[in-house]
Amino acid sequence: MSNYLARAFPLLASRLGHMSLADLPTPVSSGLVSTGSKRHAISIKHDDVTGAAYGGNKLRKLEYILQHARNKGAQRVATFGTVGSNHAVATALYATHAGFECTCFLSHQSPKPGLDNALRYHLQIGTEIVRYGGNRAARIKTMRKYAQGRNTWVVPLGGSSWLGAVGYVNAGLELAAQIAAGELPHPARAYVATGTMGTTAGLALGLALSGLDIETQAIRVTEKMYANESGLQRLMSKTAAMLHTIDPAIPADLASQARLKLRDEFFGTGYGHTNDATERAIERARDELGLSLESTYTGKAMAGLLHDVGSGFDKPVLFWNTFNSRPIELDTNLEPDYDRLPKEFARYFD
Repeated sequence: MSNYLARAFPLLASRLGHMSLADLPTPVSSGLVSTGSKRHAISIKHDDVTGAAYGGNKLRKLEYILQHARNKGAQRVATFGTVGSNHAVATALYATHAGFECTCFLSHQSPKPGLDNALRYHLQIGTEIVRYGGNRAARIKTMRKYAQGRNTWVVPLGGSSWLGAVGYVNAGLELAAQIAAGELPHPARAYVATGTMGTTAGLALGLALSGLDIETQAIRVTEKMYANESGLQRLMSKTAAMLHTIDPAIPADLASQARLKLRDEFFGTGYGHTNDATERAIERARDELGLSLESTYTGKAMAGLLHDVGSGFDKPVLFWNTFNSRPIELDTNLEPDYDRLPKEFARYFD
């Protein structure tokens, strides 16, 4: 059984429900990185392969979010992201497979390779693409136009709600089972990229629920308006409170048991902006660990891990790879309907 949360708390499973989308448990592996004259062992949790069609950390969240949308009788799912957002692509893909229509409210981002393919993919699978921007009033007007009166379930940015975080509570218990089975040593720290906080909040709670003494190192990769200490504590507290309400067997004080440290020093100059430490971390992950990372999320998380082991932290560590490693599969025989693309997004095809 891959749903370790359901196994441990059957009442919760019967009341909450989830949609089986991910290939779980995701595998673990190990590698060595150079730390001066020594070599440091690193365990890796491969959430880059959560799904055969599209991986990454979003799929665990969508298992609970999409089931809840179905329970509520929604016919359409809507979410938010930038033009190349992995969350938007994953949500559109799996919502479509689950029988929902999907609207993605997308905002501009700095040009980089692959943005045109993300938009083509949305067009091929039938996503309704809406340009999302302007001031608060303009954004609210856009949301009302495309979401109200259409039987729509709105998924927050990054899928980060208490419901989405439950997917990573399950992941924490999954890791505990793999440690108990001897698949990896018990790490002292788990390093994870922290964007909209749902993954981190759920993981810290799941590790606390498992009873494992592991500190989650939350490497901040977004602006503080999206990832901050007070917001993270609120999300953990709400998630724990909701789980306890659904199943009293889950401790009411679970959030206070979580061991978590939010770290700002690897963020750099802005969201999506790379730096020397991130680029070195990506190169070392590729050359020494055989990992393909990127500069917005996982490269910065790896930079944090490498900094610590290089500075003398000599206990076992775990890197949680949240980057999708499944390439977008475009149907080359299917020409997208570019008339459905907002004219403001034509720039990404130049």
